[in-house]
Amino acid sequence: MDVTLFSVLTIGFVLGIRHAIEPDHVIAVSTIASQSKKLWHASLAGVFWGIGHTITLFIVGIILILMKGEIPGKWSMSLEFLVGIMLVYLGVTTILSFKSIHVHTHGHDGDEHKHVHTHEHGGKHEHKHKHKHVSYLKSMSIGLVHGLAGSGTMVILTMSTVKSVWEAAIYILLFGVGTVIGMLFFTTIIGIPFVLSMKRVKISRTLVFTMGTISMIFGIYYMYNLGVNEGLFNLWF
Repeated sequence: MDVTLFSVLTIGFVLGIRHAIEPDHVIAVSTIASQSKKLWHASLAGVFWGIGHTITLFIVGIILILMKGEIPGKWSMSLEFLVGIMLVYLGVTTILSFKSIHVHTHGHDGDEHKHVHTHEHGGKHEHKHKHKHVSYLKSMSIGLVHGLAGSGTMVILTMSTVKSVWEAAIYILLFGVGTVIGMLFFTTIIGIPFVLSMKRVKISRTLVFTMGTISMIFGIYYMYNLGVNEGLFNLWF
């Protein structure tokens, strides 16, 4: 591998880290991190987002590169619009989840311990805990959508940077590794205040509600900007 190619691939890795912290990515994954009970749960949410994002970028990107094609502007913006819908959905579900946050009190060796939990309740106050893998799957799904929406831009960026398909494959993979690392770092940082507030139900509820509201408002703005300012509605109708 010559020095020039190594430099290009290094730039791809760095761009991947930068790409991970774009507002729509950060807000989407933060809705999951906001409900994490442990810091490493929040960190893994970021990792799974990066994996999902990389999977779609790689598959769609390589297919388009091999076919020497690109995603039409109408379809590309429609996929971006889907991201806006997803952000609104995540915001609404996050806001609804904060109502079920409550405190469990129990004793250990004479000491009283309090833990904040989010549950789905049955009629007799039966608790149904959501398994961790569900959140990770949700995080990966978010990454898949983001990767699909960004695949058109990724193809243009890749083909303007490298010369062959195998170089493109390595470039996209390193870009993906960069997004995983970038999102891992960010979700770890954003998860700290949520984890620290786990024993303070009012603060926990406020943080979760705030995160959900931000996601919903940003999603509406995102769709409005694409539909009106970018002219997507005109392309549709």
